[in-house]
Amino acid sequence: MHLLVLGANGLLGSNVVRVGLEKGWTVSGTYHSTPPDFDIPLFELDIVDSSTASEIIESEDPDWIVNCAAMTDVDGCEEHPDRAHDVNAQAPGEIAAHCSQGDYEFLHVSTDYVFDGKSTASYSEDDSVNPVQVYGQSKLDGEKAVRDGLSDALITRLSFVYGVHRGTDELTGFPAWVRDQLQTDSEVPLFTDQYITPSRAGHTASKLLELIEAEASGTFNVACRSCVSPYEFGAAICDQMDVATSLLVEGKQSDIERPATRPSHTCLDVTKTQDQLGRRQPTLTEDLTAISDWIAPTDR
Repeated sequence: MHLLVLGANGLLGSNVVRVGLEKGWTVSGTYHSTPPDFDIPLFELDIVDSSTASEIIESEDPDWIVNCAAMTDVDGCEEHPDRAHDVNAQAPGEIAAHCSQGDYEFLHVSTDYVFDGKSTASYSEDDSVNPVQVYGQSKLDGEKAVRDGLSDALITRLSFVYGVHRGTDELTGFPAWVRDQLQTDSEVPLFTDQYITPSRAGHTASKLLELIEAEASGTFNVACRSCVSPYEFGAAICDQMDVATSLLVEGKQSDIERPATRPSHTCLDVTKTQDQLGRRQPTLTEDLTAISDWIAPTDR
């Protein structure tokens, strides 16, 4: 198996590279500006440059292309909607169309922010979509463009991605921020009116490649099975660090002003993924335990 990972220097992309190599697969990758520290063929690529993307695909001739490249800054997308559309929608659609012409398989990574968050039940893959900000709309447009370009593409929706970057070996995302605040005895303001099913990058990468091995197509939610608020997520991190929750401060989304609206409830139902792979997805506690050395550092 030969994977071409687009966005190999990102958090998710670095984990896909690592898991692919652990499986003994051939892996190559692209990066936007800074090459990751992997001993694999690497190519600099702005994903909106469709001609260069096509040249790399043809030269590498992979079995699967895994698109982890995206503009994920939610507020940045709101302020730069044209760039968000180019990166998150137009470019994936063009790559999917190229895959169709060249008989390559394509996995595209999307987001829970395609939903408006008005439901109090976890969203399945078939629930109605209605993004409430530019980021979610650009990712939804990307899903549609990918399907138009390659009808049997594999699309995965993630939620609140965090984990260990496998190029730097550093904890990245929400747990790193909470850990650093707690270690300096600083208060940690956390929302109690937002609910998500966090996707740990290492677990997610493993599931993406398992879906590839299962020759899956269509849309799959990939996340833990715990629907939690950021405050509850923070409390789980405190448990891993064996510290009190006294520095956690309950807050509301309305407490701060941000350019982009965030949906209040985008928990993902992972039943379809569990059925496809034949096993339950982890709880948040299980996912945090898997990276406990980075949350509560030891002499590892």
